[in-house]
Parts: sequence; C-alpha cells; structure tokens
Amino acid sequence: MKRALLLATVAFAALAPFSVCAQDSNTQKDNTILIKNATILTITHGNIEHGSILIRDGKIAGVGTDLKVPEGVTVIDANGQYVMPGIIDCHSHIAIDGGVNEGSVSVSSMANIADVLDPEDMSIYDDLAGGVTAANILHGSANAIGGQTVVIKLRWGKPASQLPFEGALPGIKFALGENPKRSNFSPPPGVEPRYPATRLGVEETIREAFIEARQYKKEWDDYNQKKAAGNQNLIPPRRDEKLEPLVEVLEGKRYVHSHCYRADEILMLIRVANEFGFKIRTFQHVLEGYKIADEIAASGAGGSTFSDWWGYKMEAYDAIPYNAALMTDRGVIVSVNSDDAEEARHLNQEAAKSMKYGGLSANDALKLVTLNPAIQLGIDNRVGSIDVGKDADLAIFNHDPLSVYAVVQKTLIDGRVYFDRQRDIDARPALEKEKQDLLAKEKKAAEEKKAEGKSESKPEKKPDAKKKQPPTSQGNVGNIAGGGL
Repeated sequence: MKRALLLATVAFAALAPFSVCAQDSNTQKDNTILIKNATILTITHGNIEHGSILIRDGKIAGVGTDLKVPEGVTVIDANGQYVMPGIIDCHSHIAIDGGVNEGSVSVSSMANIADVLDPEDMSIYDDLAGGVTAANILHGSANAIGGQTVVIKLRWGKPASQLPFEGALPGIKFALGENPKRSNFSPPPGVEPRYPATRLGVEETIREAFIEARQYKKEWDDYNQKKAAGNQNLIPPRRDEKLEPLVEVLEGKRYVHSHCYRADEILMLIRVANEFGFKIRTFQHVLEGYKIADEIAASGAGGSTFSDWWGYKMEAYDAIPYNAALMTDRGVIVSVNSDDAEEARHLNQEAAKSMKYGGLSANDALKLVTLNPAIQLGIDNRVGSIDVGKDADLAIFNHDPLSVYAVVQKTLIDGRVYFDRQRDIDARPALEKEKQDLLAKEKKAAEEKKAEGKSESKPEKKPDAKKKQPPTSQGNVGNIAGGGL
C-alpha cells in the first residue's frame, strides 16, 4: 500500500502539467481560432503590426490586418505580444526511453529512435514552454554510423504514435572525432576496446559500410529486375536491417545528420559522400565550419551549430561565437540547436547572440531557429514561417522573442494550444494541494502499517530454565581414552 501510494504521488508530481495543458489540447473543439492585435513575425514577408492570424482546421488560413472573421470564432487577444513561427530544434535527444546510444558496435544503423519515443518525458512540456514545436530526435554520437532518427512535433499528451512529424523524411546519425573513436571512454576490465580507435578508422568504418550497402543494393536491384522480367523462380537476397537504411541514404530517401567538430574531418566526410554519390544533409555542431564554409556550401550541406559553446573538449577549442554568422554569410543554411533539453527552452535567446557576434539582422537571427532548421529537415513546406497554408505551429511571446525578457505565453501546434502559461500558473495551487493530499495519505498508510505490525508481533520466547540439560561428555573421556586409543 505504501509503495503504491508513493509511486502514485511521484507519477502525479511528474505529470502534473499533463493534466493542465495536455487535457486542454485534447478537448479543444474549436476548429477556427483568431489571434488578433499581435506583432506578427512572419519570417518570409516582414513583420505585421497589429496583425491577425486566422487558423482553420490546424492550418493558417489568413494573415494580415483586415481579415474577415466568421462569427463564433475563438479569439486569442495578443495585444502587445509577439507571434512567431514555432521554434524548431534540429538537434535534440528528448522523448527517448532509455539511452540515446547503441554503443556496442561501430555501425548501429539497425537501431531506430522512433521505436523508443517516450511521450511522457517532461522535457516535451518544458520545451513547449520555450516555444519549441518540432524537434529532430537524434541517436547519440558513440558510433561512426549511429541509429535512425525521427522528426517529431511536441504534441504533449498524445501517444508515441502521434509524435512523429507526418511526411518528414527520416534520417540517420553519423559521428566523427573523439566520440566514435571512444577517446573519453574506457571499456570495463576484460572487455576488448571497440574498433575504431582512431580518426582514420572512423573514415574506414563509414567507407566499408557503404561498400557493403552498395553491393546489397545491387543484389536487390538485380533480383527486382529479373522478377519484373517474369522470372518467378527466384530466391530473394537475405534482408540486412543494418544495410537497408544505408541503401535509403544512397537512394536519397534518408537524410544524413553528422556530428562533427574539426574542419579536416568535415572535408573527409564530404569526400566519402561524393565517392558514393549521397549528400550530407546537415553537419551537426560543426564548430570549425567557419574555416571551410565555402566547401560546406558547395556540397549542399547545412550547418546546425551552437551559439557560443566552446572548449569543453579538445576538438572544440577552435569554436567561435561568430560561426553561425560567418557560415550564413558564405551561403550555408545554418540553424542553432540545443543538444540539451534545458537549452531548448531559450533557443530564441541563443539565436539572438548571432546579432551580437556577426551582425545578423533580427529576421536572419530568427531564421536560425525557424525557417532554416525547417529547410534542413525538409519540412519547410509545412512549418518555419507564418504563411497561408502552413501548419499553425506558433509561439506567442510577451516581448520581442530576441529579448532576454521575452517569455512564452502560449504555444500552438496544429492550431491547438499545447502550452498556456497563465493556465499553468492558475492550476498550480490545486495541483500542489492534490500532491500534499497524496503525501498525507502515504504517510497515514505508513503509520497504520507500522501500528498494525506492532499489534501483531508476538512476545519473545525465553529459554526454559528448568529444562533438563544433556549430560556432559566429561565422564566419558576416560573410557574413550582408555578403550579406543
């Protein structure tokens, strides 16, 4: 009883926001919403003062200052507030059940993050409170070729099956440098170190995997060609779940997102990709991207970087806060990411740093966390800007989002409110009371169990002093000594 109540209390405390805003999003019946009197930051066609956004069936149906609004529409008065596209985090590890790395092998492309999505991870709600509406959920960087990735919408309160961003192309995580060569990891005693242990071994691992994938693809192409020609007496090639995602990369059906730091390794992966005829979609972290921005731009890859993180390990010492602006200036599509659940709560401020370090305009700074990551993930036809026909994924701030004083008031996904700051605040007293009630029940149950245990305890049994003691062996000593020995 005690354990059950304790677990219930912990679960309630962890999922309290679920009962606040998730319930609101699940029960919202209005298909038409009007956000009015706001400063609208469209990203693609300037800012609109005292503007309105009409939302119908989860899509943006109108944007402007003189919209014709049907009667009975639900109105959100955003007077004095700012509306921007929902923030998109191009590098996230939230909503994963268990570890982010399948680190036992150098190529773990058979593992899939989509299989372990955790819809109850509190980081989803926390990031909604920072205006994040979509995220690229990546495998870790312990492998030269890691697991498959998935883009999700932060639909807090929905089951795992409803988190993936419909129509978004899947990805796969690559990694270069210290992490895949295990520079900062020692295996347990008795366990052989895992290959590769050098940077050149990382390159060889990736190349060898694609040699195998290219051969695997040829076997299936030959089989399908013969089958299409009418030959039915065929045995299909054996399926290989490790190679199938790499074949999708070769066919342009899966994006490659590669963890990297150093300029020489970035150039290496570009050469390998050219050798096998595929493209790198994004270089992640890419802290030395400013050194080779022209080469990255020419390859068609994007760069998803930190605003100003540096020096936390050897290969990060050449990082500079001007990186995002310098790559942008050279034609690279750049985004600023979090790689951290807490960091994602203020990506708007991380984007603003590129105005100080590099002189980006306010609009270009906002692109770093809206339109640019949408382009990198291939979802810019749906999100990333406030345009008619796009998904109504929006964040409403009380101040200019690029200000340190800006706080999210509401976050909408598909036209539904998934975070409402005032609703959250108003619900806190009742949630706290319910929590304390549960704790009191738990305490009372523990006391009752303790009292019950005392009443049922039996008195300690004392030894019987009158009990006849067994004879000692002293009287037999002489007999034993004299007779047997």
